Amino acid sequence: MLVAVDDDAVALGDLERELRDRYERHYRVEALPSADEAYARFEELAVSGEEIALVLSGRGLSGAVGIPVLEAARRLHPQAKRGLVIAWGDWGKPAIGEAIFESMARGLIDHYMLRPSSPPDEAFHQEVSALLLGWAEARRSLPYMVHIVGESWSGRAYELRKALVSCALPHSFCLADSDEGRVLLGTAGDSQLPVVIFPNGRILTDPSNAEIALAAGSAVNPARIDYDLLIIGAGPAGLSAAVYGASEGFSTLVVDEGGVGGQATSSSMIRNYLGFPRGVSGRRLAQRAYDQAWIFGANFAFMQVATGLRREGDRLVVTLSDSGDVHARAVLLTMGATYRRVGVAELEALNGAGVFYGGPTSEAPAMAGRDVFVLGGANSAGQAAIYLARYAKTVTLVVRADSLAAGMSHYLVREIVLTPNVSVRLRTEIVGGGGAGALDHLVLRDNAHGTQETVEAGGLFLMIGAHPSTDWLPPEIERDERGFVRTGQNVTDVDPWPLARNRMFLETSMPAVFAAGDIRHGSVKRVASAVGEGSVAIQLLHDLFAADRRQPGGRPRRASG
Repeated sequence: MLVAVDDDAVALGDLERELRDRYERHYRVEALPSADEAYARFEELAVSGEEIALVLSGRGLSGAVGIPVLEAARRLHPQAKRGLVIAWGDWGKPAIGEAIFESMARGLIDHYMLRPSSPPDEAFHQEVSALLLGWAEARRSLPYMVHIVGESWSGRAYELRKALVSCALPHSFCLADSDEGRVLLGTAGDSQLPVVIFPNGRILTDPSNAEIALAAGSAVNPARIDYDLLIIGAGPAGLSAAVYGASEGFSTLVVDEGGVGGQATSSSMIRNYLGFPRGVSGRRLAQRAYDQAWIFGANFAFMQVATGLRREGDRLVVTLSDSGDVHARAVLLTMGATYRRVGVAELEALNGAGVFYGGPTSEAPAMAGRDVFVLGGANSAGQAAIYLARYAKTVTLVVRADSLAAGMSHYLVREIVLTPNVSVRLRTEIVGGGGAGALDHLVLRDNAHGTQETVEAGGLFLMIGAHPSTDWLPPEIERDERGFVRTGQNVTDVDPWPLARNRMFLETSMPAVFAAGDIRHGSVKRVASAVGEGSVAIQLLHDLFAADRRQPGGRPRRASG
């Protein structure tokens, strides 16, 4: 159902007209002329169990921006998307912008839109469609959803969900003995669990990660063995380099042991990324970047692990786990980092059974009605807590530092403080926990007072800092004491630089090997920074190849955007 509310009769008529004309074939549309009628209707629908997909509220209701109607919608229909409708004259006013930000920080609205004008108002419908897409994704009802059916939430079923997350594929999971599971298994026949069912009807029984990638249309093996640029890691830095490199004529290969996005796919909503005022999920950002790079001609090899890097003449050689040696004129290291392990044996044993490393994008629906904990103090942990708050009864953010501001953006700190079912425990660690087959409790230690407390817990998401994926690199590539790759002026030159030219910014201690993103010593751990470094690396390659008096792939350079 789509609900429009406004006490301005003309404005309400415009909303109702546009919603009925475009969406009434698939959604029931109701237009309500007052906040009181909206409250009563929300109560009725909640009692009857009828879902609301979208609530649009006029700004002027009761003189408060979105609070009367949209707060009631969040309380009674938490999965509904909520849009604030403003007049054209309000757009750009500082006071209105501040009020919208405050409402978004409190979780009252998902975004705003301008009141529809003369039909057809395609700008209005673009905003509505984006909100409806978000609603469909959250409730796992997209037509291109991949379905997994398993005997339990843990084990191989959990690993398959992680593989689909790494491929940036929307998916759902259900148990074999559930009503939905029995229906899905009816189409799969007598198959060994877990079963993966794709939108085109293809069914895989207990597939490998490589089979998952191939079924999703992703390349697994490189198309050739010699490239201008070989990028190891398909996170934001690697995808950015792939887009700019392929678009400027470099023959480009991107290799990743999973799929696209890296740790960015664990970010359920990035609100401060340039050009996305309503925010963008890490999964969607990664998928769009992959699409761009693919269209420009970049090649990909997923589910491949780089195991070696060496120089042979004027070429660098990277050894891949399943494809052998691949040659390149330059290599860009963008492997990123993985979340550190918590180091508690009882919790490690429940990995996938209530204990999860990384973000909650695929696991959040299973947390409905539970007390959930997130361990971590960076942006990704804060975003996870906000996202989980839509589903869980309570969310507790456990932070070792003295304040959230030590590692988290200001806008996100405000949003956490204003979200009613999210609490924060500072100067605290998780030192124990367990459960019979699934997590049911945690042991927290208050480092300020030296005390311990056992608490009930239905879920734990661990996002506690990064370990760079650099163990496989040769000793010629210098790293700092934590394993992050040194580049440019940060290289200490323990071994003398072998070339007459100076080392370039982002270039490692091995000539023509560059590093960008989270893997680099001194990098800013933000998606935008990683994307920027990936694009800068391509300009450095132009300088590198110009120094060799050659152009990439024999093709002319094209101007970058």
